[in-house]
Amino acid sequence: MITFTLDQWYGWIDTFLWPFARLLAMIGVAPLFGETSAPPMTKVGLAAVLAVAISPSLPPMPAVAPGSLAGLWVLAQQIFIGIGVGFCMRVCFAAVQTAGDFIGLQMGLSLATIFDPTTQANTEVLARLFNILAMLVFLSVNGHLMMLAMLVKTFTILPIGTQTLNPEGWVMVAQLGSKVFSSGLLLALPLIAALLIIHLAMGMLNRAAPQLSVFAVGFPITLIAGVVLLAVALPQSTGFLAALFQEGIEAMERMAGLLAGT
Repeated sequence: MITFTLDQWYGWIDTFLWPFARLLAMIGVAPLFGETSAPPMTKVGLAAVLAVAISPSLPPMPAVAPGSLAGLWVLAQQIFIGIGVGFCMRVCFAAVQTAGDFIGLQMGLSLATIFDPTTQANTEVLARLFNILAMLVFLSVNGHLMMLAMLVKTFTILPIGTQTLNPEGWVMVAQLGSKVFSSGLLLALPLIAALLIIHLAMGMLNRAAPQLSVFAVGFPITLIAGVVLLAVALPQSTGFLAALFQEGIEAMERMAGLLAGT
């Protein structure tokens, strides 16, 4: 009869549980995998499959019992690391959605909202359009595969252990939030500038011919001009989006290195 000792059971649990916690935390936060429209069991299953696949190649696990205080500390660390890694990529998509909000405001579409199943909230039409475009570009450049590969690499950069994480990594994650505004503004800046010129022209026309109801014709003109500008600008934005996603992948690696103190 085959018997197993308690230490063997602990060893098998450690080998699977702690990588699974980091993977599941990242999948729950990261774009594409962490959308609320994805079934929770799908996320858990994907994290479990990845944990089983990579656990044999990981560095040795710390010799602590999973149910002890040290084991719970390691588990909490892995959850926070996974959330931080996923947040690095989530910022990129938040920047794209911010760009859609900026442009929609200039086009007069700030009140035109639809229900977004990925966020379970009402979202502006252009923000939803930009989010779909970003997701397609993300898949076309294999961003989802690069993101998973970088997550696996973090186990080498920042092995599972009982060591204290360097707080500089969390500071870097907080500073990364500024990319939401700066990158979103850069993406929307050409259209914002063009629409601002149109608004200025209509304002000058209103001063030159007060009897002309500029406000009655201003909205259709702004809307048509915005649609034309979008048709011209959106195909040119794929390069910017690919570079933005690459920055997100590099931020994942940089954050793991800072947490490890390297």
